[in-house]
Amino acid sequence: MAATLAAGAVLVQAARPVTTPFARFVDLAPSAGLIARTVIGGERTKDFILETTGGGVAILDFDGDGWPDLFFVNGARLGASGSEDPPPSRLYRNAGDGTFADVTGTSGITRRGWGQGACAGDYDNDGRVDLFVTYYGQNALYRNQGGGVFSDVTRAAGLAGPDRYSTGCAFLDYDRDGRLDLFVSAYVAYEDAARYRPGAGQSCSWKGFVVMCGPAGLRGAQNALYHGNGDGTFTDVSQSAGILKAAPSFGFTPLVLDYDNDGWPDIYVTNDSRASLLFHNERDGTFTERGLRTGAALTADGRAQAGMGAAAADYDRDGWLDLAKTNFDDDTTSLYRNLGGKAFEDATFPAGLGVNDRYLGWGVGFADFDLDGWPDLLIVNGHVYPEADRAGARYAYAQRKLLYHNLGNGRFEDVSLRAGPGIASPKAARGAAFGDLFNSGRLDVVVNNMNDSPTLLHDCASTDRHALVVRLEGTRSNRSAIGARVVVQAGGRRLVDEVRSGGSYCSQNDLRLHFGLGASTAADRIEVEWPSGAKDVVTGAAADRTVLIREGAGLVQSQPFRAFKPGACS
Repeated sequence: MAATLAAGAVLVQAARPVTTPFARFVDLAPSAGLIARTVIGGERTKDFILETTGGGVAILDFDGDGWPDLFFVNGARLGASGSEDPPPSRLYRNAGDGTFADVTGTSGITRRGWGQGACAGDYDNDGRVDLFVTYYGQNALYRNQGGGVFSDVTRAAGLAGPDRYSTGCAFLDYDRDGRLDLFVSAYVAYEDAARYRPGAGQSCSWKGFVVMCGPAGLRGAQNALYHGNGDGTFTDVSQSAGILKAAPSFGFTPLVLDYDNDGWPDIYVTNDSRASLLFHNERDGTFTERGLRTGAALTADGRAQAGMGAAAADYDRDGWLDLAKTNFDDDTTSLYRNLGGKAFEDATFPAGLGVNDRYLGWGVGFADFDLDGWPDLLIVNGHVYPEADRAGARYAYAQRKLLYHNLGNGRFEDVSLRAGPGIASPKAARGAAFGDLFNSGRLDVVVNNMNDSPTLLHDCASTDRHALVVRLEGTRSNRSAIGARVVVQAGGRRLVDEVRSGGSYCSQNDLRLHFGLGASTAADRIEVEWPSGAKDVVTGAAADRTVLIREGAGLVQSQPFRAFKPGACS
């Protein structure tokens, strides 16, 4: 992770002093009942790279009641046995009253071990969202049986295979046949994850400390693509689809987006200490890797970075999806501006994101927190080396979050220090998922923390602006509508987003799309471009509601937001 940053020559912009509050994020996790700790390796000692990754989180409405539920990926400890058996990953049901109930014990989600990431999608098109969880070892596909129960169908689905160090995942319909496919990234060779102890043979160092080795000196791994056959099974098409043409690397998070607006999903993959990958969909069942060619693989000065998480949004509202990528310390978060689908430019410094280089970023998301129609950017951080607490005031193992306000002119402003105690609270964070957990019209962020309980960020700041949440249901397309593009026009604004599985850092955001409308009390026009090629148009949809648009039927449901003011906001 530190290998590519040895030069440390990252110039940092000076941040402007600001005092006006932007938001007031508080942590609702304790009062909401999210109290179970995630266990990933040693708490104060990390001997192997396996002890530093994982911690994905997923937002999914597994019971279909309209209230987003939560799944936290759990890990293990090396050498654990007997009473120290690995804890389970946790499934929480949203009670609809600001609290969550732990339903893990009755859910059928039983796999324990070195969990890494999670993604969601209705792979069998039965109307119930399913769950895929990546592991160091064997991954797990959980089919939603209904009634709050999942069944492990990994082997029956053809997804059992050699042990791998899998990390992120994403469902997608890359051939647009109406059946979800699956992309799984991988980090290092399975045998290397716990192979070299610090100081033994291949000792590694950071800031003068002997630390765990990797990924430098370890062997990389290759990503995998599985084609959904439509009968509940998958076929590994990594070779025939061209995924294996990319050399083994250190993959973390796959992010699916249609970056060239041709209607076919492409795949961006963050790599630790290597150039990022961008698999362009050739529309014939194959992909061509175009990361270097498009400018999305390296920095403006040609450096590979230690990439962790990724997010996509049209931050400048030009109709093309842009990319954000989180990186190691002594570096900044990267912003790649989409130049009309042909190339990307590294806009990190022109956009004002070059102001923080002391943080190690993981989960990331674009989200319009202040509902002004411009997506803001939130990043959760945390170091991989506990030794960071002994490396001087500049570094820390637990780190605060970063929040950048989109100014609407191509630039962002760091508002982290005036965004409330939830942003300021330091954690060793990993995965982050974004969604309107309380159906209030405001976006929340749930974070999985290393060897700690979760964080649930809710913004208590009041606003008179409006929002719209769009839920899609495919008929000819996959039922989850993954890959659908939505364009909302309101008050002269043109807002673009896509339904996607995976992203952030090995996590899953709400499959519903959230749009800030500013002062507009209605969406003048909602256009949905479905993966099937069909198009639906809805006009005059009232704001401050969650709308359901069904493929071929248009608007079929509209529900007002719920008032939500927890005690922590008083």
